[in-house]
Amino acid sequence: MSTMVIVIIVLALVFDYINGFHDAANSIATIVSTKVLTPLQAVLWAALFNFVAFFLFSDHAVANTIAKTVIDTYITLPVILAGLIAAIFWNLLTWWYGIPSSSSHTLIGGFAGAAITHAFVTKGFTPFTEIIEADKISKTVMFIFLAPLIGMVISIFITLVTIRRNTWGKIAIILMSTAGMWLMFGMFREQKLDENLRNYFNVDKLRKDYNNHPNDVIVKSKFENAVRNYQIAKPFLSDFDEDGEQKTAKKIADKIDLSYIEENKLQDVFSRKLKLDNFRKEAFYDETLMPLYKSKLALVDSCRGFFKSYRKLGADSVAHGCALVLGLKNVGDYEKFANSFNVNAEQDLAKDLGKADNRFLIYYITIVVGIFILSYVWCEKIRKPTANRMANMFKKLQLLSSAAFSLGHGGNDAQKVMGIIGAALIANGTIAEFKELPSWVPLACYTAIGLGTLSGGWKIVKTMGTRITKVTPLEGVSAETAGAITLFMTEQMGIPVSTTHTITGSIIGVGATKRLSAVRWGVTGNLLVAWLITIPVSAVVAAICYWVLGLCGI
Repeated sequence: MSTMVIVIIVLALVFDYINGFHDAANSIATIVSTKVLTPLQAVLWAALFNFVAFFLFSDHAVANTIAKTVIDTYITLPVILAGLIAAIFWNLLTWWYGIPSSSSHTLIGGFAGAAITHAFVTKGFTPFTEIIEADKISKTVMFIFLAPLIGMVISIFITLVTIRRNTWGKIAIILMSTAGMWLMFGMFREQKLDENLRNYFNVDKLRKDYNNHPNDVIVKSKFENAVRNYQIAKPFLSDFDEDGEQKTAKKIADKIDLSYIEENKLQDVFSRKLKLDNFRKEAFYDETLMPLYKSKLALVDSCRGFFKSYRKLGADSVAHGCALVLGLKNVGDYEKFANSFNVNAEQDLAKDLGKADNRFLIYYITIVVGIFILSYVWCEKIRKPTANRMANMFKKLQLLSSAAFSLGHGGNDAQKVMGIIGAALIANGTIAEFKELPSWVPLACYTAIGLGTLSGGWKIVKTMGTRITKVTPLEGVSAETAGAITLFMTEQMGIPVSTTHTITGSIIGVGATKRLSAVRWGVTGNLLVAWLITIPVSAVVAAICYWVLGLCGI
């Protein structure tokens, strides 16, 4: 691993740590302002559930979105480094002035700004759509407005249901809403299964290649084969809930010969060893290097026979044959090299499908709903509902809602840094695609954001917890629950939203249920301005950072 990759990983984790204490306020502002927990207790509570999210979120859809914000040809290590430096600068600046800006949008703006500058410096004027994945950026920008709006609507709904006097009517609405969430998250699971299956067969990537090269017979054949296999496999997804990932993958493998998938994976392993992607990018910017790139490509072609015979020869023989092509002295640690040739297409498919299984989230939401219902029955039907008793109940429930929001915060925000590290590892040739991300990356990212949360962010706590509107324990429960649901939803959709925007919208919602004048709209307007300028300002700072790094020879 190169020195620059190590620097990027360290800076990415530093950014994650800063994100933790910058956005700690989002998780703890309401619970501190309602005096349910002291600031120290609150950050410990939030940090714990930030880290617990590591064990709950296995489908890193948000991280994948971040990693693919920029088209891979323009993802280089200096681009990633410049974007990270810009994101850290803007995060620290907004933290210092107590502005609850979005860490995720800072990261996206920095990444995009550095890539655009890189394209301009190396290739001259280049259309924006050839540098940035416009659909991913547009979704992210759209949710600058939608995330707080969704949080606000949900928090208004929860608050109005909670203050109903009819206990059984309240419980009936909660149960119907829970059933609706079951259906919604079931739909998310179906969409994610379909998406993961498409990605497994590389349908979307091959479609893009085919659109760019419609007259290439080989590209057309690969695309049509991928679509055909995807269509054959898709009906097996309907029984996923009963069969599980292993049995579903087995059924698909029995129907489709997946040996060509293993052949492609072996080619990726060998190409990484050659750092083929690096040579391709260098040839893209400097045509005089094209012969060198083609010579490396010829080495891959010379091993194609080994890849095709993988099931017959076995991993050891294939590795030995490829090592002979390279020259054993160039392979380095042969045992590690040989182990990398152990591939199993069926098991890889099972893993990809398993990542789409979000039933744990449904079970978690159901347990939380059950606790809420039992609390209402206990305080409103079994015991006499006094004002003091109800206030104490909501203080206890706020522990639960705060934990849920911290889970959503960890599950959404830690993934953004995972996306950046994944992009760096791909650019370095360490991994071929994002789903090969090493297991230490998510663990490090969740740990960093948890430690950052422990450091707190008291300036922003004051803005979020008191300046927008005064929050009671009941309203704190409503705001945090609404924020958690919004974050869970967007995580399932793979959209990197801002926890800042989400909880702000939720707090505005609970304030608006009292009266519109209860919300300090002047403060809210200032926050909105900060949100809108985050991406462009981060992009400009990243452009400057890229230019400075270039002057330093990086």
